[in-house]
Amino acid sequence: MFFSSRALAAACVTAALVATGFIVGPGAASAEDTAPGTIVDVEELASELWLPGAAEAKRITYWTIGSDGLPALSTGAFFVPEGTAPEDGWPVIGWAHGTSGVDDNCAPSLVGPADPARDRQYLGAWLGQGYAIAATDYVGLGTAGIMPYLDGKVEAHSVVDSVKASRAVEASLSNKWVAVGQSQGGGAAIITARYATEYGGPGLDYRGAVGTGVPANIELALLPAGPGFLPISLSKGLTTYALYILSGLRAAHPEVNINAYLTDEGRETVDKAETLCVLDAEEEFDGLVTGDLFSRPLNQIPNFYGLLNDYMGVPTRGYDRPVFIAQGLLDTDVPAPAALSLVAQMKANGQDVTLHTYPSDHSGAMLQSQTDSLPFVKQLFD
Repeated sequence: MFFSSRALAAACVTAALVATGFIVGPGAASAEDTAPGTIVDVEELASELWLPGAAEAKRITYWTIGSDGLPALSTGAFFVPEGTAPEDGWPVIGWAHGTSGVDDNCAPSLVGPADPARDRQYLGAWLGQGYAIAATDYVGLGTAGIMPYLDGKVEAHSVVDSVKASRAVEASLSNKWVAVGQSQGGGAAIITARYATEYGGPGLDYRGAVGTGVPANIELALLPAGPGFLPISLSKGLTTYALYILSGLRAAHPEVNINAYLTDEGRETVDKAETLCVLDAEEEFDGLVTGDLFSRPLNQIPNFYGLLNDYMGVPTRGYDRPVFIAQGLLDTDVPAPAALSLVAQMKANGQDVTLHTYPSDHSGAMLQSQTDSLPFVKQLFD
């Protein structure tokens, strides 16, 4: 008998819950057992996935919140720096990773990040400055179901609850923390910044956020999507992101029936995208014309903009702590107007946001920004 990777993952999750007492017999776990941040499993992180400068690393499975507002499982990892912890514990970076894919086999806590050299250098610098790192995989990436790609509130819950879960395992971690992320995770970190105090509750002391390559106002680009739009191929990166967004919307909002707006080719292509990690997907879909995927315009969906904005929109007000946004002016994955327009909106709304730009691309700006983001975060803890 054939089992898909997702069916196998779901079966493994159920078995784990039964074994740990979170499910007894045929019933569901109690509300207390599934509280956000509750640990389900702790295991050794594969040695090749340890970050430079880590004295300890674990892979965790924990409860958080899914797109339907109900308890959902996420996996992730945490890393403890070398040395002796400060009296009040290691301050924590809640790390939100960039696009890796939506298949379970793309989870960073299982296979590492999509760009290991870049991310290891970047995260190793934070460890070297004395920060522990709690790194979520996000709901559905390594657990049952589809990861709702760019579902900002779900990502925010995943980030916040990874900090809670890591602290439940490792007593040396402080309750003081900041959210940091790149690309998909850059958007996740900034959305987390909007909801961190609410989602974290009194047990966490949230201080601020850093986002690089933030995909803001991307929902506007989807409004005209339909037959013949676009009539030419996008870059392979943007094409892959678009397919992951369609996958995420399809999973998070089954009531909309995204498949009804796709051609046979479109449905098959989104299905295929759900099985490929980002680098393989970029090669597979290079040259694809997105306008050929649609059977009718997406804007025929009732209140389509409202749906998109609720799903993936980055808030422009309501932040209660400082935010740092970094953008590469040569970035073609997340073009500069995305972040620049977001910052302009935030400033117009009186938010405490700092913008730094760099004459670099998507990855280069991420690394270069630490010259400015490291001192920015340090002063948040002073």
